[in-house]
Amino acid sequence: MNHLKLFENIVKKHSFLCVGLDSEIEKIPSFLLKEKDPVFEFNKRIIDATHKYSVAYKPNVAFYECYGAKGWTSLEATVRYIKENYPDIFVIADAKRGDIGNTSKMYAKAFLENMPFDAITVAPYMGEDSVTPFLSYNDKWVVLLALTSNKGADDFQYHDEDGIKLFQRVLSISQKWGTINNMMYVVGATRAEMLKDIRKIVPYHFLLVPGVGAQGGSLEDVSRYGLNSKCGLLVNSSRGIIFADNSENFDKVAGEKAREIQLEMEKYLSERNLI
Repeated sequence: MNHLKLFENIVKKHSFLCVGLDSEIEKIPSFLLKEKDPVFEFNKRIIDATHKYSVAYKPNVAFYECYGAKGWTSLEATVRYIKENYPDIFVIADAKRGDIGNTSKMYAKAFLENMPFDAITVAPYMGEDSVTPFLSYNDKWVVLLALTSNKGADDFQYHDEDGIKLFQRVLSISQKWGTINNMMYVVGATRAEMLKDIRKIVPYHFLLVPGVGAQGGSLEDVSRYGLNSKCGLLVNSSRGIIFADNSENFDKVAGEKAREIQLEMEKYLSERNLI
């Protein structure tokens, strides 16, 4: 899926919503625990209830690999379910990988070849040769960490050298590695005020923006500063959707929450004459 196809899906659904599948077994409705694979059953129902309003899903790999082989089975089943039933939806492995060349090559093979993910989040700290193996796959994407929303981001990402902050250097240099068709960037929603300056460096790239909803990020601010002529945003919401309800109607409530966000997104897209 390239840049234009992703934008076409956004226009079609009037949405740039990414639903985060951070599915903790301790938080899913208890009645699902009798299922053979409770996490997959939970994800399946969430996906069926929200797919009309979302253009992407983002399973956080940590919530699966912590359970060993059983967790990987749930993850693989989830990704294949999306691709078999809703093939137009973009699926991101939130894995935050990044290592020397041969290791990155194996990480890329795991997520972009052996599993049908469209993209993977990658940490850029080790530089170009740790990222380029992920860019060797056609129609696959790297989502590079640029400016995150956690408190610890201040430790390194804002380090200033000669008037250039580290996250700005990451944005500038990494554009030489990929294109708008295979690289996007993570920018936390709680740093929305920085999006205006970020857009000066990467005006055309897609930005994956986590932190809207339970983490307190403002969709209005993210849209104001981050939207470009091809939308250029995938805004993620996880807990605010998938754990909005714990009853037997959890999936219906999740769908309603996704619909609320989609309607707000529709408003901002319309204001920019993107739909």
